[in-house]
Amino acid sequence: MRADPTPAPAPIPVSLRPAAFAVGAAAGLLVDALLADPHRGHPVAAFGRAAARVERALWRDHRGWGALHTLLCAGGTAGGAALAARAVRGRPAASTALTAAAVWAVVGGTTLGREARAIGGALAAGDLEVARERLPHLCGRDPQALDGPAMARAVVESVAENTSDAAVGALVWGALAGVPGLAGFRAVNTLDAMVGHRSPRYRRFGWASARLDDLAGWPGARLTALLAAATGGDPAGAVRAWRADAHRHPSPNAGPVEAAFAGALGVRLGGALSYGGRVEHRPVLNEDGRAVETADIERAVRLSRRVSLGALAVCAGGRLAVAAVAARRRRKAGTA
Repeated sequence: MRADPTPAPAPIPVSLRPAAFAVGAAAGLLVDALLADPHRGHPVAAFGRAAARVERALWRDHRGWGALHTLLCAGGTAGGAALAARAVRGRPAASTALTAAAVWAVVGGTTLGREARAIGGALAAGDLEVARERLPHLCGRDPQALDGPAMARAVVESVAENTSDAAVGALVWGALAGVPGLAGFRAVNTLDAMVGHRSPRYRRFGWASARLDDLAGWPGARLTALLAAATGGDPAGAVRAWRADAHRHPSPNAGPVEAAFAGALGVRLGGALSYGGRVEHRPVLNEDGRAVETADIERAVRLSRRVSLGALAVCAGGRLAVAAVAARRRRKAGTA
C-alpha cells in the first residue's frame, strides 16, 4: 500500500503574519544594533557587484537600456525574495527568521551611527585629515574641499538622509510587502546610489533608477520627517522648517528629511557643497537655526536612532492594526 504524499504546509494564519513581521523586524534591528554590517560578505555589497556586472553588459547612453538594467536588478531581487518568502510560508518560526535576516541585511543604522561618530571624534580632536579620510565612508562629497564645520554639516545631513534610506524606508516597504518589499527597496536605493546621479555617463542610463528611487522613498521620507518632528528637541521648529524649506531642496525626499532634522536640532543645513569636483549651491534649510557644530553629530545620531525605533513601532503596529480590522470584518461577514 502506497503511503500518502506528505501534505504541503498550511499557510500561516492571517492573524499570525503581522506578528511574524513585527517580531522579525524587531529582531533584525536588534541584530543590526549588536553586529552592525559585516566587513565582508554583506548581501548589499554582493548585490552591488552583481548590478555592476549587469551594467557592464547593458550600458548604453539610453533610458531604455537603463530601465532594463533597473528591471533586471531590482525586479530580480524582489522576485528572489518572494520565492524565499514562499518557501517558508506555513512555518511561522522560519518566516520570522527570514524577516529578521532581511531586515538586518537591508538596514544600516548602526554602521551609519558609528561612521558619523568616528568623524565627529576626529573633528573634536582637531584631526581634520582623519575626518577627511573617513568622510567618503558616509557620503560622496569631496572631503578636501571641506573644513571642519563643513564636514560636520555634511555628516548631519548624511545622517538625516540615510535614516530614511537605511532604515525607515525599508521598514515601510517591509510592512507593506513583506520580505520582497524589504529587498526590493534596498535594491532600488542601491541602484540609485550607483547609477542615479547626474553625471554624463548616467544622465540617461540612470534615469529609471533615480525616478524609481524617488517613488519608493516617498513614504519613508515623510514618515522620517514626521518622526523627527515628534521625537526631536523642537517639534514646532521641525514642522516649520519642513513646511517652509523642504520644497526648495532638489530631492523630493531628502528635502523633507533634512529640513525636519534641521528644525528638530535647531541648526542650519544646506548651502554650497562639492561632488566629484562639481560645486552645487543647495538652499539653506531652517535659516533661523545656528551653524552646525561638531557636538551636533552626536545629537543627530541619537535622533536617528529614535526615529528608527519609532518607525519600527509605527510599521509593526500599523500592520497589526490593519490585520485586526480585516479579521473583525471577516468575522462579521461570516456571521451575517
